[in-house]
Amino acid sequence: MAKKAMIEREKKRQRMVAKYAARRAALKEIANNEDLPMEERFKARLKLAKLPRNSSPTRLHNRCQLTGRPHAYYRKLKISRIALRELGSAGQIPGMVKSSW
Repeated sequence: MAKKAMIEREKKRQRMVAKYAARRAALKEIANNEDLPMEERFKARLKLAKLPRNSSPTRLHNRCQLTGRPHAYYRKLKISRIALRELGSAGQIPGMVKSSW
């Protein structure tokens, strides 16, 4: 089980990304538009740099919905490999059987 603080930090990042998404997209559009003068594009880059770091989507990290584990995460199921194995062994995932040979 992950620390509660780490899980809450990740939730806070998700909220910040959602809050600043429109502003960040508008500034990026201005900064990447080569038709605009260089000064205007540079000002947009400076404003983009002033935004909080945690509002950047690249700082998000996928975590297991059940345990909060950050590694070995299956995107399709939104859980970690350990949680997947436990649910599969308990028979709670349809079509999944514990392998044995």
